[in-house]
Amino acid sequence: MSRSRSPRPTLSRVAATAGVSQSTASLVFSGAGPVSAETRRRVLDAAAEVGYTGPNPLARSLRQGRSGIVGVLIGERLLYAFRDPVAVALLDGLTEELAPAGFALLLLSGSSGRVGPSPEQVASTPLDAVVVESCGGRDEPALTALQNRGVPLVVVEGPQVPDVPSVHIDNHGASAELTRHLLELGHRRISVVTLPLRQPGMHSGWLTDAHQELASAPICLDRLRGVEEAAGRRVPAFEAGSGLIEDGLRAGHEVLAAEPRPTAVVAQSDLLAVGVIQAARERGLRVPEDLSVVGFDGIDTPWLSPLRLTTVEQPMTGKGRAAGRMVVELLSGAEPPDEQMPTTVRPGSTSGPAPPASR
Repeated sequence: MSRSRSPRPTLSRVAATAGVSQSTASLVFSGAGPVSAETRRRVLDAAAEVGYTGPNPLARSLRQGRSGIVGVLIGERLLYAFRDPVAVALLDGLTEELAPAGFALLLLSGSSGRVGPSPEQVASTPLDAVVVESCGGRDEPALTALQNRGVPLVVVEGPQVPDVPSVHIDNHGASAELTRHLLELGHRRISVVTLPLRQPGMHSGWLTDAHQELASAPICLDRLRGVEEAAGRRVPAFEAGSGLIEDGLRAGHEVLAAEPRPTAVVAQSDLLAVGVIQAARERGLRVPEDLSVVGFDGIDTPWLSPLRLTTVEQPMTGKGRAAGRMVVELLSGAEPPDEQMPTTVRPGSTSGPAPPASR
């Protein structure tokens, strides 16, 4: 026995059911032309009746030459990205600009075995543009694959690529200003806890010249150089395994076990700073009386209450909005210029005068 099938829901069936032409029904779904409210209601009612949910998105993208998708290249696992308030705020800002323009985000992330997505992952994925939110270098394979495809790119705090617009802050200058704040408080024994200079989890320990030569994260090096420029010398630096609190805690114990113990620690993120402060508390040290700790980002740090973290505030959501605007401009044929966004050192209660014996 043959099984009868109901006709496939198509736009022509919707038009026939609503008693309108197929072109009129098409206008209702595309929004590309004037249609009366009564006609729109009839077409939508007919679509619901026959089970039609709209045009095939793949077919529409082929006709328009656009996929409606903007990729976000994240140079780490989503495990880290979604636990990082800075990355989440950036994505929120991107969405605020791109969603009203009709674009959806596609996250192109790394894995436990690689920094960022593979070239194969990005070689054939339908993408109108890509925002590179990776601290990796210009030789990142996925970035090269996207350039070879001719996909429009916008870089946020990542590698400087010729002819590619970027959104960034002055990481070097902000870190130098933060360090001068500590110097003015009398601190001379200053150590740094850095973000990963390569993929999270690849290395954790004291930084050597050899480790720095292998670094592929220019932001981390810029922040470290800012501290050293203000201090006028090389400073002890410990690379954390990730930018999360638990790795800041581990790094904090290592740094605070050093002799002589630092009187101040510059952490390259607020989450790392929280971990260092937790390590100080576990070792019986008072913040800021025995140890000053400063961070970078300006996120909420409720774990520290009643302390308020001294940090560099950066426009996290604002960077996402700026990148989103650049994408829209690129796809309209414009050439947006680079944008450097402002930062502010926000003194809090986690930094204070150096202990008298250390001066």
